[in-house]
Amino acid sequence: MAFGVSRQELNDWKDQVRRGEIAYLTHYWLEPKWPGITTVTKVGCSDLQKLTAWCRERGLNPKYIHQRQPYPHYDLIGLKQVAILKQEQLWDQIERFKLLEQTPPF
Repeated sequence: MAFGVSRQELNDWKDQVRRGEIAYLTHYWLEPKWPGITTVTKVGCSDLQKLTAWCRERGLNPKYIHQRQPYPHYDLIGLKQVAILKQEQLWDQIERFKLLEQTPPF
């Protein structure tokens, strides 16, 4: 479940994904298999070739793309999440979720 985002933010992300744009959505997240991780950034794009290229350009393995139509996405967590959000200059998401104040376990 996504926590900390509005319905409008989620709908905007979905619209961007459906249009074949690379879209970012950070939200609070709890997953028992990732203790200590409290946020995830979903990087979505309905154009799988574009999303695959995006992963490779950032040193991420595209085999971990969740191919859930109509919203395929890659989940960013931990240090990679922060590094890529910085690279993309998504300061609003970094600040909103206090990602620079946390020390992710990986």
